[in-house]
Amino acid sequence: MGANSVLLITIWLEASLHEPMYYLLSFLSLLDIVLCLTVIPKVLAIFWFDLKSISFYACFLQMYIMNCFLGMESCTFMVMAYDRYVAICHPLRYPSIITDHFVAKAAIFTLARNALLTIFIPILSARLHYCGKNIIDNCICANLSVSKLSCDSIALNRIFQLTVAWTLLGSDLTLIIFSYTIILRAVLRLKTKGAAAKALSTCGSHFILILFFSTILLVFVFTHIAKKKISPDIPVLLNVLHHVIPAALNPIVYGVRTQEIKEGIRKLLRRARENRK
Repeated sequence: MGANSVLLITIWLEASLHEPMYYLLSFLSLLDIVLCLTVIPKVLAIFWFDLKSISFYACFLQMYIMNCFLGMESCTFMVMAYDRYVAICHPLRYPSIITDHFVAKAAIFTLARNALLTIFIPILSARLHYCGKNIIDNCICANLSVSKLSCDSIALNRIFQLTVAWTLLGSDLTLIIFSYTIILRAVLRLKTKGAAAKALSTCGSHFILILFFSTILLVFVFTHIAKKKISPDIPVLLNVLHHVIPAALNPIVYGVRTQEIKEGIRKLLRRARENRK
């Protein structure tokens, strides 16, 4: 939360960072903050104060926000991978392709795609008849954890969850891998001393983080769908880790490691010290 907030404030206040790439970084930070605010306060309330209850409507609202914003984060990773592809493979055309107008269209697409496709997840769960216990085997209102409490068949919920996961995350991950494959080929052809190593270091850390984000979410979905008996604590742990670790690593990998971001933070700190004097 703190790192993402610092990144947002830095990009907002530093005029030199008012560029498309940094707008994408700020959008990613905003998504991380919303996800943390949706999930982490309730998780902490459960562990610290044993406040386990949640209202029916709040549960399905949390479910929708989680699914919607996770899909938006995946889509943002895809757009950022395309940004890196253009920057490395077509540097001369970068200013004409990656513009403020492009970022605006990408943001609208990201919002519309995920808001529309994920709205059916809580709707399908809410239509079920809940006549048994009302205790979720999870600390988050995940779709399948809630649906399992129903006395009705949840086959449609399982199928739709898997379909959405493959449609959104699967397509995003495929395009991301394709982009970074082309980037890798282009980087290996660079003959400038140190250029290839620098590009590999930056893009490599980006790709590892994206792969972690996608993999852990898909594993979480499959642990719910798989018929094999597994420990009920595994999906819970994966769910919490998926909301905590990427949100903590994103500002470090994408922000702090960027020289312009670090310089922007230094400028803001210098201004703050000067204002105090």
